[in-house]
Amino acid sequence: MDDRNDPPADKRSELTARNFPTAQQEAAVQTPPSPYSGPESAYRLAFTDTQFLLREELRPVRMQLELLKPEVVQREQGIESTIVIFGSARIVPPDVAQRMLSDATSAGDATALSIAKSHIAMSHYYDEARRFATLVTEKSRGLATPIYVVTGGGPGIMEAGNRGAHDVGGKSIGLNIVLPHEQAPNPFITPELCFQFHYFGLRKMHFLMRSTGLVCFPGGFGTLDELFEVLTLIQTGKSRRRPVLLFGRDFWTRLINFDLLVQTGMISALDLELFRFVETADEAWEVLEAQYSCDLSQPGNGESAPDI
Repeated sequence: MDDRNDPPADKRSELTARNFPTAQQEAAVQTPPSPYSGPESAYRLAFTDTQFLLREELRPVRMQLELLKPEVVQREQGIESTIVIFGSARIVPPDVAQRMLSDATSAGDATALSIAKSHIAMSHYYDEARRFATLVTEKSRGLATPIYVVTGGGPGIMEAGNRGAHDVGGKSIGLNIVLPHEQAPNPFITPELCFQFHYFGLRKMHFLMRSTGLVCFPGGFGTLDELFEVLTLIQTGKSRRRPVLLFGRDFWTRLINFDLLVQTGMISALDLELFRFVETADEAWEVLEAQYSCDLSQPGNGESAPDI
């Protein structure tokens, strides 16, 4: 092709050059000291003025930013499909539970011994969560749409989930929440996928937006809140149906009398099909494989759910 009439490269770049500077460029502009450079001055770009952004009237803007940031970053990182792991922050690894038991035994502290024995009894869930996250990461790695583990980013079962992915060199996501006594994010989250939230509602929305399934280990109020919000959204048709797996039938049936809810007409017998009990990581993975006919990358799994 005769390109003798094409403009030189430097001129061609001018054709597609930005007409306006970027926000980053504007924010980086250094201004000389002036009467308007003090902390009391309003002479700052609105999007660089943290004090302004934290005003009560700006709550809708902050909520929008909290919705957008994880969405934009996950898109950039190629995150389309996820498995969500819920569970207690208080469940410790078996080796930690064993150390607590040894210390309590040596000290002859009856209260500490009782607590340590409870930790021993629950610690196998840490191993199962870690093993399950490893299975998800390894078995989905070769799919057209890999599946990434998502947790609440804290210790306990959340740490186990991120750790299982980390064990096999996989990425995983942590959706942390600011709390009065919040701990630091666990060290196994992929740094570029570690998010912090102020609003519980937006955090829970992000748990579901890319999920192909949800796995719930024993937990307290926070875990129950997350579980029942998921079940309610599916039951009412506000969210598409997906596997919800409860680890530990004995724990869940002792905690919640599902049969009573049916007997008293509070839920339908069909609502019991919204979830399934599992005991091991391998069993949980088999359920997911069967649900998706061994193709966890089926079309549509990676799309955000705008109606949640």
